Parts: sequence; C-alpha cells; structure tokens
Amino acid sequence: MNTYILDLKKVNKNYIEKVGGKGANLGELKKIKGVLVPDGFCVSTEAFRKIIKETPLIKEFIEDLCLLKTEDRDKIRELSSDIRRAFSIKFLPKDIIEEVTIQVENLGKENAYAVRSSATAEDLPTASFAGQQDTYLNVIGIDKILKRISDCWASLFTERAVIYRIKNGFDHRKVHLSVIVQKMIFSDVAGIMFTADPINSNRKIISIDASFGLGEALVSGLVNADNYKIRDGELIDRSISSKKVEIYPLKNGGVEKFNVEAERQDIQVLTETQVLKLASLGRTIEKHFGCPQDIEWCFADDTFYIVQSRPITTLYPVPQAIDQKNHIYISVGHQQMMTDAMKPLGSSFWLLMTPQNTRVAGGRLFVDVTPMLASPSSRDTVLNTLGKFDPLFKDALITIINRGDFIELLPDSKPESASDQKPVSLPNYQALNNYHPTIVSDLIKVCESSLRALKQNILEKSGSDLFDFILDDIVQLKKDTTNPQSFEVIMTGMNASAWINEKMYEWLGEKNVADVISQSVPNNITSEMGIDLLEVADVIRPYPEVIKYLQNTKKDNFLDEIVHLNGGIEAYEAINSYLEKYGMRCAGEIDITNNRWAEKPIILVPLILNNIKNFKDNVGIEKFEKGRQESFKKEQDLLKKLRLMSEGEQKAKETKQMIDLVRHYAGYREYPKYAIISRYMIYKQAILREAEKLLQERIIHEKEDVYYLNFEELKGVVLAKKLNYEVIIKRKEEYKAFQKLSPPRVITSDGEIINGNYNRENLPIGAIVGLAVSSGIIEGRARVIMKMEDADLEEGDILITTFTDPSWTPLFLSVKGVVTEVGGVMTHGAVIAREYGLPAVVGVDDATKIIKEGQKIRLNGTEGYIEILHE
Repeated sequence: MNTYILDLKKVNKNYIEKVGGKGANLGELKKIKGVLVPDGFCVSTEAFRKIIKETPLIKEFIEDLCLLKTEDRDKIRELSSDIRRAFSIKFLPKDIIEEVTIQVENLGKENAYAVRSSATAEDLPTASFAGQQDTYLNVIGIDKILKRISDCWASLFTERAVIYRIKNGFDHRKVHLSVIVQKMIFSDVAGIMFTADPINSNRKIISIDASFGLGEALVSGLVNADNYKIRDGELIDRSISSKKVEIYPLKNGGVEKFNVEAERQDIQVLTETQVLKLASLGRTIEKHFGCPQDIEWCFADDTFYIVQSRPITTLYPVPQAIDQKNHIYISVGHQQMMTDAMKPLGSSFWLLMTPQNTRVAGGRLFVDVTPMLASPSSRDTVLNTLGKFDPLFKDALITIINRGDFIELLPDSKPESASDQKPVSLPNYQALNNYHPTIVSDLIKVCESSLRALKQNILEKSGSDLFDFILDDIVQLKKDTTNPQSFEVIMTGMNASAWINEKMYEWLGEKNVADVISQSVPNNITSEMGIDLLEVADVIRPYPEVIKYLQNTKKDNFLDEIVHLNGGIEAYEAINSYLEKYGMRCAGEIDITNNRWAEKPIILVPLILNNIKNFKDNVGIEKFEKGRQESFKKEQDLLKKLRLMSEGEQKAKETKQMIDLVRHYAGYREYPKYAIISRYMIYKQAILREAEKLLQERIIHEKEDVYYLNFEELKGVVLAKKLNYEVIIKRKEEYKAFQKLSPPRVITSDGEIINGNYNRENLPIGAIVGLAVSSGIIEGRARVIMKMEDADLEEGDILITTFTDPSWTPLFLSVKGVVTEVGGVMTHGAVIAREYGLPAVVGVDDATKIIKEGQKIRLNGTEGYIEILHE
C-alpha cells in the first residue's frame, strides 16, 4: 500500500490535508462527466512532513519564520532563502523515490509531465493563493521529476508566499505542500475561464481569455489574450488581441518563448462554436463545485482539457432574493458610515429594526430598492434623495435603470396594484415652518426617560424572557426612531440647509453658505462629545505623572491603577464621567458586538494624549464660541446683502427664517443615532450576562462566541442549554473572509457591481474627485489613519480614512480637514465637519491607497476634490 502517493482518480474534496487544494479540486474534476483532466498522481503532504521531520534545520527555520510580521522584510528574505537552500541539498528518502518511480513508469516514463505545487492553504473558497508556489512544465525523465518535486516543496517558502500567508493569517507550521505530477498536454491554445465576470462580478457572464501555445504565457502575463464574454449560452462580446509571443515545449524538456508569425498575430484563436462549448464546460464545473470558478484549460487535438479549477475568492457575495426575479440592492454601510463586516449577532440586531427588504451579504447589510425603483410614485424620490446624500448611488442606479431590461418599470398610467412587487412606502412628514422652542428638548427628555426605565426593567429579565423583553423593547425603539415629530425636526433642518445653499447661490452667487451657518449649532450630541473630551484633557494636563503613565500603558484596566498617581483621582473622575455619558460609543457602533469605549477605555487614551499635546486649556469652549460667532457674522452679512436687492426685505425675512431653522434643528440630526446606540449598550450588557452563564456551563468556550450566533439562535441556545460548536468555528472563518472584502455601493441579484461616477468637468489635472460636504480650501500633511486609536496627529494635519462614524469626532478637533472613502452630505462625519468648520471631501474611492502618508495635499471642500502637491 502506497504511503506517499495518491492517484488523482482516488482523490476528492475531502483530501485537502493530503493533496492540497489544487490536488483535491483536480480529483473532483476527474469525477465530473464530460470534463477531461490529464492523468496523474499526487505526492502527498505526508512526504513533505517526512522531509521536515527528518531535517531539524528546516523545522528550526520555520519556527523562526512564525515569529515575524510583514514589516520584517529583510529577515523574511533571509530565512526564506535558508529554507529553500536546505530543501535543495536534502536528498529524497529512498521510499519516496521508489513510489514516485513506480507511478511514473505506470503512466509512461517516456512521457512529458507537468509538476505542480498544491498547498493545503490553496485554491480554497476563502483564499486562492494563486501563483504563490511553483509549477514546472514539460519535465522529462524520473530524475528531473524528482528534482522538480523538491523544488516545489521549496517554493512554499519564497518571500512572496511567506508574506501572503502572514497577511492572510495562516500559520507556516500548519501549511503543507503536496506535489501534482500530470501528463503534459501540448496545447495549441490555452487560457483561463472565469464563470463570473472578473471585472464587474456578474455571475451570469462567463469571461474567457485565450491565446496560442501553453497557458503559462497567459497566466504569467507575458501575452495579450483574446477575450470572449458569454451570457446564457450566447457569445455577447469578443475582443481579439494582437498575440506576439507564445510558449511552446522543447524536445528535450522545458519550455521556451517564441514569436508568433505576423499573419497569425491578429486571428481569433477559438471559433464561436469552441467558445460556447468551453463555456458550457465552465457552467458544468461551477455547478459541481457550487460557486463561481477560476478555471485553467488547454485545447489540443480538438479537445478541451481542464488543468485547474478554484473558487473565485474576490467576488462579493450576492444578497439572497426571495424569488428568481432581478433585484437591485444598495449598501446600508455606506449610509451608516460603517462598511466593515458585522458579526452575525450584530447584523441580526440591526435587522430587527429595519424593513423586511433588508438583506445580509458578506457580513454587510443591503436594502432591496427594486420595488421603489419600479414604481413611478417612488422612483424619483429615491433617486433624488440618494443623489443629495451621495451622487454615486444615484448615478449607479440610473445606469442600470437606463438599460431598460433589468427590472420592469411601471408606467405612470399603470396601476401599482397590477404589480406583484408592492412599492415600499416612503416616510411622510409635515415641514416645520417656524422654530418651536421646546420641541428638541422635549424629544430628548422623552428618550432619556425611556432609557432610564429600560435600564431598570431589564435587570429583572433573564433566559428566554430576556430575549422576549428585548424584542418588545425594540418595537418601542422603532417607534421612537420613526417618531413623525423627530423626523420632521431632522428633515426641516436638512431642507432649510438645502434652501439656504440654493437661494444664496441664486441670489448672491455664494456656494455652500449653510456650511458656515451650521457651525456650533446647539443640541448636537456628537460634536459635544468631541468638546467634552477636550475638557478631559484639561483636567489631566497639569499632572505629568498621569500623562507619562497614559503614554506607556497598554492595559484595558488602566483606570484601576491611575488613581494611585498624583492627579490620578482627578483623571479617573474625568474619564469615568466621560464614559458614563459616551461610553456606549465606538467605531462601527451599529454592530452591537464591537467593543464600546466603556468596555475598552484604552481606545480613548491616544485621543486624550493628542488633545493634551495639540491644545491649551479651555480650547473646547473657545472653538465652540468661535464657530458660533462665525455663523452669526455670516448671517448678518447675508441679510445685509439681501436687503440691498430687489424685494430685499422679503428675501431677508425668508432667509432669516431658514437660518433659525438650521440653527435650532440641525443639531438634533445626531441624537436619534445616539439614542439607538445607548439602547444597544443596555441590551449588550444583559446579553453578556447570559453569555457568562453559558461559559460557566461550558456550552461556549469564550463569551464572545455568542457574537457568531444571530438573535434567534442565541435565544435557542440559552433555552436549550446546548450548541453545535462547529457553527461557531465556521462563522468565525466566514467573518475573517468577509473582513477582507470591500462592499459595493450598489449590487444586483446577478452579483454585478455597479459603480457610479461624479460626472464632473473643469477640474485640475490629476485631481482626485469626491463629494464636497464642508466648504473651504486648505493645504496640509496627509495622515492616513485606518484605526482611530492609532492616530498620532499634529494640529494642521488632514485626516485620510475609509469612513468616520460618530466615534471619530474627537479626532476632528486635531485636524484641519477630512477626506473619507465613504460618506454623503448628511452622514455624521459631514455634519460634524461643517459644525467644526473643517473642509471635507467624502466618497473618494480608494483615498487611503491613492493618497500616501505624509504627502502635502490641497483639499477643496467647496468643489469636492483633492490635489497632491508633493511627497
């Protein structure tokens, strides 16, 4: 019985640990009717483990490698080279040589072979590791095959493969390598087939690249390829490239690059019939594996052979539809300023508050807007509302609507009842024309009273009663958040801002006037949060011993120790008081599972230290007063200019009325979110008490395991006192994979990602375009910050990040401008930027990649673009 060799015919998806992802997939392909795979065998990972076990030096090098991080490039390079060298001088054991020799003789020792690496962390649904290990083509003779097997093992430790594993969180000690030896196919044409379009992710479109000779030239990027697009068995597009080189095998082994004859360079390498046959094979393979595939194929003697198939790991998951019709989904995260993946408990909590047309995909939330776009009564409202918020949403939706064949658009004359898709109703509100002195304070008082009652009543609940209680309370929360009066206040403030911008531009030629008018408005709980943290810094600033301690501590429980220092009690009371008011907040706060500041107060320490370093005492009060004065000055200036115009008194009167509405109502825009998150904190504390019981009963391994169950599943576990822990393990792996994905703004039920454009003209050459949300033009140093707690800012820096939710507000006081990849006119970051008087541009795709740390940039928050001035 062979110990180290497995015939491909005997391999299947359950053999990953023995033959790696590539080998397991080839074994599966062998079982699909109508799919031809070259014969061959796998040198199993047992052989690789044997080499490691018998070579202590290699084992020692690998242990050292596990201690390194991606930034340790020099050490990675050195250790990787040492490991590969150790493999090259290691003689293969006699029993492995004998088994490989027998297999090659059975297949035909005179044949040429392809020798290919297959790692256990390769060609998996969540990590492709494509091209990380070596492949050798046209290998002839047993000695050369054995040499190439050893070379493949060594290729597991190239610098690029090592760094790729570190970035993807794979332990070098747990990744092993099998080697595949297959009969060589000398192809006339070869290429790659994606069963979902790699450009826009459309699952209904197959994309085929094809070129002359062996596929290695195409895979390596050496040649241009013909490209064919197929949808529903029909060739819908083709692009014929000029193919100037091809790779062909040499007589005595190996391959070489040749120039393609001029008369062949521009001819189509596959006929339409051949393209459609290959596409049909692709759909067959995709159906077998159950997900879109990246397939390598070759064509010889009028026959297609499949030499590799792996999942396409870069596709964003498609939200699940309730039927087989076409649907259009928009991202909730882009509106809530939280595009990170959510854990199952987090997304399920948010779903409890949202309409039934909300879906989860890739750990993110999406809303199905198809019915609203189909209906003439809501289509314009949706497009215009989204357009004001974020033009990229509107442009993407218009793009797909204009195709005319994706969703059925109901004509104006057609009764809506004739559609089986009932349009979702949009909120109605009565605009407030005048300032009502107590309306905002009354709304806040009602909310605070409700929160006090919840805190008290939830303490009495446990077990399944707790979950029923939370469900009932969420019903009340939904009523509060959809309170018509609350909605009227918010929309009146927003519309008054829009009116001021429109009329002041029309009458006076001044742009974005409301940005100045809205500075330092009262009742903005989020901007107050930033000011209050400045006051915490004021308390700590006189105490060097406390400051030094904060600069060096990494402990989550630092507050327990701080009281023993000179000034420690004052610091403790200031921070604790801040946490009592704002401790429910955190980055990504719409996910209830994320660590709140009250749970992990160490997150606030860098922000406090930034404030101590960059500001003097009482600067918070000064900043607020400065903004209020600038707003008042702008108001007086506008009214003075308007009174000099025709019908000036009436224009001034209307403008004054709108300014009053902005000043008194705009701040409340932030409060409903604060109320929701405050309730979340109370729910979470109660749920963690139940998690502690499950931990004590050994039903879960750690309290945070409950985050990987949805609300109903967790209720069931609490009630039944049992859990299939494999569910937790699987969900944790899924969450890790989801974290690496970038969610689209708009995605269809075909999986197609629709990207919008700003469609702007007359911009400076090289300008990076976004959405102007807070006026002003400033220059400064770009600071690319991905985590709030990593910020080390100097006054005058310009913050560049993916998104900012309310938790980022304290940082806004330390910068002079803000750029984000996600956002809209009325998202939290934009609102606070305007109130603090910070120029801001949001919705800048890939801003954190395009703009480099330390570059000097010019930010134009009036027109909505950024210029890079110099490194």
